[in-house]
Amino acid sequence: GYNEIVQLLLSKGADINAQGRYHGTALQAASKHGHNEIVQLLLSKGADINAQGGQYNTALQAAS
Repeated sequence: GYNEIVQLLLSKGADINAQGRYHGTALQAASKHGHNEIVQLLLSKGADINAQGGQYNTALQAAS
């Protein structure tokens, strides 16, 4: 599933804090859509919990 895809992308050097247009970072997108395992994985790999961007600005705002 998504967890394996995220792990693969990170193992290949994907930028964990890359910004997209709509959701901002992967952490913000995972937070918005309730993918708790992905959120934990991204945080354990160093995702910036305070990164701002996208429609919801932060991961905390996306989760609410």
